[in-house]
Amino acid sequence: MATSLQLCQRQLTMVIDFSASWCGPCKFMEPVLNAMAAKFTDVQFVKLDVDELPDVAQEFGVQGMPTFVLLKKGKEVDRVVGAQKNDLEKKIEKHRALVAAA
Repeated sequence: MATSLQLCQRQLTMVIDFSASWCGPCKFMEPVLNAMAAKFTDVQFVKLDVDELPDVAQEFGVQGMPTFVLLKKGKEVDRVVGAQKNDLEKKIEKHRALVAAA
């Protein structure tokens, strides 16, 4: 079975959604992320609850929710803090375009 790091390294572009069940802005972003996942089928979206996985949140330096970390081949290339759906979508499109151009 592949580890999560191996999966991150294989996947070209991944968005990790650091959220919490009690976080109002996180709940607001949930349907937005579902729509983005349907739109950007070449991007993997992963949701992590900071209360269930505090070590992972700490490893990524997450201080507020929601935080969206964009990874390419396992390396962080960008992040969005807060319920900034337009900013998140622009950054996803930017990094997808860079993959297509490579």
